[in-house]
Amino acid sequence: MSLVLLYDSDDVAVATTPMKAGEQLTAAGVPLRDDVPAGHKVALRDLAAGSPVRKYGQVIGRALAEIRAGEHVHTHNLGMPQDAAARMAGGEDTTAVPHLPADLRRTFQGYRRPDGRVATRNYVGVLTTVNCSATVARKIARVTEDDAEGVDGVDGVVALTHGTGCGMADRGEGWDLLRRTLAGYARNPNIGGLVVIGLGCEVNAVAGLMTDLGVAEHVPVSSYTIQELGGTSAAVARGVELVRGMMRDLAGAARTEVGVEELVLGLQCGGSDGWSGLTANPALGVASDLLVAAGATSVLGETPEIYGAEHLLAARATSSETAAALMERIRWWEEYTARQGTTMDANPSPGNKAGGITTILEKSLGAVAKAGRSPLAAVRHYAEPIPRPGLVFMDTPGYDPVSVTGMVAGGANLICFTTGRGSVFGSRPVPTVKLGTNAELANRMAGDIDLDCSPIVEQGVSVDEMGRRVYDLLLDVASGRRSASEELGLGGEEIVPWQLGAVL
Repeated sequence: MSLVLLYDSDDVAVATTPMKAGEQLTAAGVPLRDDVPAGHKVALRDLAAGSPVRKYGQVIGRALAEIRAGEHVHTHNLGMPQDAAARMAGGEDTTAVPHLPADLRRTFQGYRRPDGRVATRNYVGVLTTVNCSATVARKIARVTEDDAEGVDGVDGVVALTHGTGCGMADRGEGWDLLRRTLAGYARNPNIGGLVVIGLGCEVNAVAGLMTDLGVAEHVPVSSYTIQELGGTSAAVARGVELVRGMMRDLAGAARTEVGVEELVLGLQCGGSDGWSGLTANPALGVASDLLVAAGATSVLGETPEIYGAEHLLAARATSSETAAALMERIRWWEEYTARQGTTMDANPSPGNKAGGITTILEKSLGAVAKAGRSPLAAVRHYAEPIPRPGLVFMDTPGYDPVSVTGMVAGGANLICFTTGRGSVFGSRPVPTVKLGTNAELANRMAGDIDLDCSPIVEQGVSVDEMGRRVYDLLLDVASGRRSASEELGLGGEEIVPWQLGAVL
């Protein structure tokens, strides 16, 4: 199979292998007019300049010039429609609640906390109030990480650092967002113990942050500043002492059987390509639907990467208020990008385009497939607590580390990340499962990929069957199986809070 047609009404099909000019296109009844890389689009019919071009049964752009059947369709002849905003107001209701198979796993092995919440990992966190204490936190984590390997029931030590905390206003949107993110990490169920470190003179002072953390009573928490202890060496020594003490307290923590309704799954994609919307994203959508139907929670984010497809999500909202909240976030992003002198169509990266994605509309239509067809239950701002259960949308940037940071702060205890170009993303204290969209990537970067979803196209495996494989893999990792990114030790540098507001 060299071409995949997604919907009968589509104007383009996707090449699954590199194709040479002159090859006969059965679908179009004409020869291929250009060389076409794998993952890229081929016109199936003649299209007049200015006419809409459809993929996924939806408009992905307008022809910038006349396009003939058999031509390669990409950035040279396809662009964003000028009336993009106007076409987003409606959409067919595609909501569907899946039937749960009788043999579907309904439990996993997690850490049940005294307050009833469930963790998929048990970490000691070293949280910084300001970038000035980040190096001390990282040194503490490096010294104690090896200790954690020998402590049964402790999965690791993570430095929860960031690039701000001072040179900022102590009120307003940027301040609220930072404090909400730090408190969310401290309260994430995967944190079993917490050390908070400040410099001593920053705007985001230790004393104020500790007052707002709201950490559960069963979580041991200690805090200090580098200045009060007399400098870097003393601060590192004190942190190492505290972390080792917390690991001794957490030793012996045991996993128990819990229901899948305790999972809060973050849905993420990065380094997307033309295969993303054909394989890994829809397979993850199936797994997400199964989890939601079983009582769990899935979280879709990356607002710039649903742009042009948000009408499909809004049509699935459980209330008019939820739909309105989603559309309000879209308007905010349109205004935000305009103030920065850019547009939402600036989102597709060079790698996305090399992989066959042309416009943000096309990227978004493939990206929302990660959310399956479940009803949209709620919309939340960045790093706000995630309500349960159901499908939730969180307003996050498309930039992977910033987006996942918001989800973890909101309470996600598992992340699933699809990639077509090859992302090396990982996260702590919440594990990330990586799905590859195509076989070439999965083979070339095998050490980074947990599951290759390309058999949907290459071997005729159904999306539902691949979705079941994803579902089972997620439960395995939630139960303690180390993901590829965990085996590689990734996740310590990918904590990146969304930074808004003035840097003073």
